[in-house]
Amino acid sequence: MLTLYNYLTRKKDEFRPLQKGRAGLYTCGPTVYNFAHIGNLRTYVFEDILRRALAFKGLKVKHVMNITDVGHLTSDADTGEDKLEAGAEREKKSVWDIAKFYTEAFRKDIRQLNILPADILTPATGNVPEQIRIIKQLFRRGYAYETPLAVYFHVPKFKPYTKFSRQPLAKQLRGARKEVVTDPAKKHPADFVLWFKLAGRYEHHVMQWPSPWGRGFPGWHIECSAISTKYLGQPFDIHTGGIDHVTVHHTNEIAQSEGAYGKPLAKYWLEGEYMMVDGKKMSKSLGNFYTLADVVRKGYDPLDFRYLVLGAHYRTSLNFTWKGLDAARATRRKLNDAVVMLRTCTGKSTLKEENEVLKVIAHGEHEFRDAVEDDLNTPQALAALHELVHYATSIRRIGHCSPRTNRMLFATITEFDRVLGLRIGEVRTEAIPAAVQKLVVTREQARKQKQWQESDRLRAEIQKHGYRVEDTPKGTRVRKR
Repeated sequence: MLTLYNYLTRKKDEFRPLQKGRAGLYTCGPTVYNFAHIGNLRTYVFEDILRRALAFKGLKVKHVMNITDVGHLTSDADTGEDKLEAGAEREKKSVWDIAKFYTEAFRKDIRQLNILPADILTPATGNVPEQIRIIKQLFRRGYAYETPLAVYFHVPKFKPYTKFSRQPLAKQLRGARKEVVTDPAKKHPADFVLWFKLAGRYEHHVMQWPSPWGRGFPGWHIECSAISTKYLGQPFDIHTGGIDHVTVHHTNEIAQSEGAYGKPLAKYWLEGEYMMVDGKKMSKSLGNFYTLADVVRKGYDPLDFRYLVLGAHYRTSLNFTWKGLDAARATRRKLNDAVVMLRTCTGKSTLKEENEVLKVIAHGEHEFRDAVEDDLNTPQALAALHELVHYATSIRRIGHCSPRTNRMLFATITEFDRVLGLRIGEVRTEAIPAAVQKLVVTREQARKQKQWQESDRLRAEIQKHGYRVEDTPKGTRVRKR
């Protein structure tokens, strides 16, 4: 039974899809005015684990993600400069070029992290008619009103506005800075923008579309309501994002979607916790703002970062340090090496020993499944994986493994990796040519027969192929030089 912590109910709920055998998943995507930082990427890894876990349960998942390329201001509320225009000014490019460049950068990041791409990845600018349609519906139901500067959602009209954040409305209000010019025609300070007009500070906004309220551009929140409903219907199963979206973005999504159509937007809401850096909140001003490219430049594999993320539950704060990433890299490397060694076993096993392997596999599968189904408990899932790999290497060391037992163990490990997405054994196995693997097996046989001179000769031959051999208490490891 898959249970997920539903932020709507503030408890773990059994996941019951609205349609048997199917799951609709919407994940808030990036604002493409700059590179995603590793805190953002942590959320996308968590959402990838969720998607994989749903598929692991046998569900057919339809995954939709938006690309915010208009309407997100430098404040998460309705103040400041449009982030795309700020990015264009910073880099002296057009807003369209900025959006295209950073969308591709995001796609590259998720490929490197082995994050499955959304079935539908669509920009806000490609769904403006759908956003206008919802705003019209909000006017019909009395939730929207117009001023000379913008179209607003009238928060006091929607009585359950704070049901999601569970904060008094006064705490959710964002105080205006002195340099921010507020709209004097707003009816209530909490009212949020559905549509910006080409007036006031946004008179010369580059991205603009015609609407019943004049030319302008949509606010940030309306895009997610429009895109999710367009592709998944309303209600759909699961909506996800970062914990920072609870009080503003997700609260506003719920208000405008339920206000427009009188029914829930999503049944389950999952929120990923913050990533800290050296014990502090990630911030450009503090100089602790890292991207995946920064991680790669320091010599780490992107999957080292993925492993680090999986070592903490998605609902707990994760403190990023380079020392922690070092440990993740070392552990992931040992794990890969151990799995690769399963391919080079030359021992034999009895029927009794094979039955014992089956029992261990069944226990491991039970532990792994329980971890995944308990609100995506990836630390426990990793523990189950390591326990199984440790067992596999131990029976290999004493010669009780065989090609048959190895295939069974490797198949189970591969099944676990369908959820974890670490490419366990895949990268290393593909990287080591068959000729080198054959030399390793022959050398192991020579060592067992105490033919040390032949063993040294084979080591030298392996080195000529660009690989080095390490003899450890847990067996032989092969790495590229």
